[in-house]
Amino acid sequence: MLGFSADLLIGAGCVAEIETSAVSLGEAGLAPRFTEAAQNGEIEIRDATCPAIHTALQAAEKGVPFMPLRGVLGSDLLKHRNDWKVVNNPLNSGTDPILLVPAVQPDVALFHARWADEAGNVWIGRRRELATIAHAAKATYVTYEEKRPGDMLEDELLAPGILNSVYVTAVARAERGAWPLGVAEVYGIDDAHLAHYARAARTREGFQRYLDEFVCTRKKNSLPA
Repeated sequence: MLGFSADLLIGAGCVAEIETSAVSLGEAGLAPRFTEAAQNGEIEIRDATCPAIHTALQAAEKGVPFMPLRGVLGSDLLKHRNDWKVVNNPLNSGTDPILLVPAVQPDVALFHARWADEAGNVWIGRRRELATIAHAAKATYVTYEEKRPGDMLEDELLAPGILNSVYVTAVARAERGAWPLGVAEVYGIDDAHLAHYARAARTREGFQRYLDEFVCTRKKNSLPA
């Protein structure tokens, strides 16, 4: 499921096609720019499920053309996804349908993390789906809150939550880089700001004013990249 970041990109005219199970602002309601673009047919929407997308990324991660999945069988999604194929399980002599989901290899993966270290490793904690995305992508760029000295892979407690530098193209410090979303144990989601965005972005004019104020300008007290 996608949210605030996707809605910003859609509203800014940077998205032609989207594959997702939903686009939402959570407690702040529907994602207004996505909703209008979908209603007006301005973007192509490929309906999916979270497990299907994860499976497609796992296929790219492992370097195979597809991965099998069962959970989508019986849903209406199959009517709209000609690229998904239902075959009979070749390891079962009886009738046993299985769905084959083609691999998805992103050109670029981009996300924010709490820590990076001097060796170029990134700590993602329990968000292991980020490792899957980075493994599948051709390039991965990560912004982070704080730099830790040394190599986190040498720390027995931190190492299980590490994305190895082998899968990271570049990192850059961006303090409070997830705002108005949050980083666990650093700062929480700014619900008031998300509600403000939801109201402003109901119209194209309001969305443009939001971009001008919060995205396209550099405040004097902002940190260097």
